[in-house]
Amino acid sequence: MQPTMATPNGLKQRHPPASAPSIKEGEKEEIAEMQHPGGAIKHGTWQQGLRMLLFALYFNGSIVCIFLSQLIGAPLYFYSKDLFYAWMAMTKQHFALVSNCMTEWWAPTKIRISGDASVRGQLKQAEDGSLECDFPERMVLVANHQIYTDWIYLWWLAYTAKMHGHLYIILKESIKWIPILGQGMMFYGFIFLSRKWAKDKDRFKYRLRKLNSSHSGPLSGTQNLDPMWLLIYPEGTNLSSNGRVSSKKWADKTGIQDLRHALLPRSTGLLFCLLELRETVDWMYDCTVAYEGVPVGQYGQDLFTLRSTYFQGRPPKSVNMHWRRFSTRSIPVDDPKAFEAWLLERWREKDDLIEYYVQNGRFPADDAVGISADGKETAKGAGYIETEVKCKSGFEIVQIFLPTVAFGLVINVIFKMGRMVLRVLHLA
Repeated sequence: MQPTMATPNGLKQRHPPASAPSIKEGEKEEIAEMQHPGGAIKHGTWQQGLRMLLFALYFNGSIVCIFLSQLIGAPLYFYSKDLFYAWMAMTKQHFALVSNCMTEWWAPTKIRISGDASVRGQLKQAEDGSLECDFPERMVLVANHQIYTDWIYLWWLAYTAKMHGHLYIILKESIKWIPILGQGMMFYGFIFLSRKWAKDKDRFKYRLRKLNSSHSGPLSGTQNLDPMWLLIYPEGTNLSSNGRVSSKKWADKTGIQDLRHALLPRSTGLLFCLLELRETVDWMYDCTVAYEGVPVGQYGQDLFTLRSTYFQGRPPKSVNMHWRRFSTRSIPVDDPKAFEAWLLERWREKDDLIEYYVQNGRFPADDAVGISADGKETAKGAGYIETEVKCKSGFEIVQIFLPTVAFGLVINVIFKMGRMVLRVLHLA
């Protein structure tokens, strides 16, 4: 008899076998053209070329300016670490603005947010339709990994909480060797891992202990410790045909049942994070992500590519997020086996949430009246919040370039003054 699981809205759902109809490699492109969830191609070849050119100019120009801003601020490290970390947090905010803008302009997407009672009162919709997120300054954030650009939408959510300068992401080590982009991420304090625990453990510990430090400069937050949202994907990779095969092999090896819509999570990295941060982080937030229209047996990464999303005009019709949280004190981190079982149970719940989405077109949502997440007052659940990725003002777009422009103007003034002095002294 197949086991059942209670979803957050109280429904019982069965776990069917984890085998979904697979798609052969040769059929992917044809299916993407005929049944793409983003609809028909909206831009012809010449328009796609123009959009690609404008995208490249904007993205690469912005990244170069941000990297120059980081280099301008790098000497602050030897003068004041507080100012250095504040400067890098500012440049991290600028990158979030770039990703927001490129999504708003090239791939406008509806975002549908919901949550359970554990986040009641922390998700609100402003009068202008934008999301107001009141999550804490320090937390560990876990999510299922559907496509490569999941982080764009999670970084946008950090932007709605004014935490976009304090997001830390755990990435593959190879990414840091990408010219400019990789070095910029190193300035951001992102954590790069080789996926070999013997090699990664000491490096991981060093980075996590730096995240337990405190600075009193600008953008340092309201607590004694630095603000920090640490994003980790326990699945280790995004959902794909290769990932599905690996997950099934792991399920067979360990004698557990595979999942339908997510990959089996690995517990080592997350457990290490929670152990290192247990004294300074009270909450672990969990986000379940689903993209509208992805058929069962297919993978979002094959459908929502860079080309289809940004150049062909076929972004996801909606990105759906369901939020919940867990007190770190309730998580059994002192027993690795118990933690592994606890995490697997959370991922089975996540799998049921995605099944609920597949069946209903949206996640369950809390709209009841009860005690708010902070326990101080009565609040009504937000239900479904529908909004979109966008910047709040045009000035935010301009400020990305201000440090580099200002530095250039200062250098230009110094250069002209120097020439003037040389002329007065008859040396030039």
